[in-house]
Amino acid sequence: MSKLIKSIRGMHDVLPDDSHRWQAFENTIRQLMASYGYKEIRMPLVESTDLFCRSIGEVTDIVEKEMYTFEDRNGDKLTLRPEGTASCVRAGIQHGLLHNQIQRLWYEGPMFRHERPQKGRYRQFHQFGVEAYGIETPDIDAELILIGARLWKQLGLKNIRLELNTLGSNQARAKYKEVLIEYLNKHHALLDEDSKRRLLTNPLRVLDSKNPEMKAMLDDAPALMDHLDDESRQQFDKLSARLDATGIEYTLNPRLVRGLDYYCKTVFEWVTDELGAQGTICAGGRYDGLVEQLGGKATPAIGFALGVERILSLLEAQQEQEADVIDVYFLMLGDTCEVKGLQLAENVREHYPDMRMVTHCGGGSFKSQMKKADKSGARIALILAEEELSNEQVTLKYLREKKDQMTVKFEDLVASLADIQTIDA
Repeated sequence: MSKLIKSIRGMHDVLPDDSHRWQAFENTIRQLMASYGYKEIRMPLVESTDLFCRSIGEVTDIVEKEMYTFEDRNGDKLTLRPEGTASCVRAGIQHGLLHNQIQRLWYEGPMFRHERPQKGRYRQFHQFGVEAYGIETPDIDAELILIGARLWKQLGLKNIRLELNTLGSNQARAKYKEVLIEYLNKHHALLDEDSKRRLLTNPLRVLDSKNPEMKAMLDDAPALMDHLDDESRQQFDKLSARLDATGIEYTLNPRLVRGLDYYCKTVFEWVTDELGAQGTICAGGRYDGLVEQLGGKATPAIGFALGVERILSLLEAQQEQEADVIDVYFLMLGDTCEVKGLQLAENVREHYPDMRMVTHCGGGSFKSQMKKADKSGARIALILAEEELSNEQVTLKYLREKKDQMTVKFEDLVASLADIQTIDA
């Protein structure tokens, strides 16, 4: 017997009992983005490897350790996308969407990173991302943060806090790196191996270390906020004023640096304490130099991405999830009843497109069909047998409520179902 083939480690199926949670989240996202005037963009799953080396940075963990990279039959080096921003910028440049234009875009889909699988961190994971191009003023920074805050409200999520920082301009950050490297070299003996490696490649990431033995030393490190250029400081002050005016609470986190090379100025994370080590559920910031870095004209840009699996895990932890409720299960006994029943069912669907109705298929006795109706979780069973058919009526039986069953004429069936439409209708 051949060995059973299973899904690849860290890449999971979304089963029917869970898919409705994804659909509800996706519907909320689509409606929210439309309300802010953002348009959807869809990019390929596979891109040139060079795209991510140039954007994310060749010495980042993602590029060095985590990307799924391969050569195709033409010898081209390709990569399954590990994140969405670089692909979105590439698409914008390629199709002339960015130069001297304002674009508000969003996307959703799978990303791939070869990491050690754990709860909230998978090798295929799903991101929802938002990107805004062509606006250099901090009002767009505030808008993206407000979108996040409104999303948590619409989803009913609680205990999520906003952490905020600024990395300054690329020039200011380069000068700060020199000061930081000098400080860290003075305390080289306290650095763990990971931090020693980062000191040579991406020293700002050392500040993000979770090693408790380094905490006191890092707390005394020079602060990036003290090395900002005037423009970055003014922009951050304006952003803070707009968040204060709209009632958004936040914590200034001077150690928040983000892991990708392209970030500058505003960076932020939405964080929860209810998911263990994977506490960041949404993160983003400005990347004003990336469009030019990838071959386009200089364009201000900002965006954020959230992990869909983490959001759904938090929803599951905080809320009692409702089942994917079936409204009506239509039983039909016999060939003649099946013909008429399908006609009646389609007429109901024509009037109530949001009603969730299962029409029984596969035949079987009344008892077996009723078992399936009950197992489906339906609120109502419609029954069409020979007696009902001869009287041109359907029996309506309540499965979850203590109400007497009744018979309704064919012509009255649509009206009789008006009060049991799904709440989403």
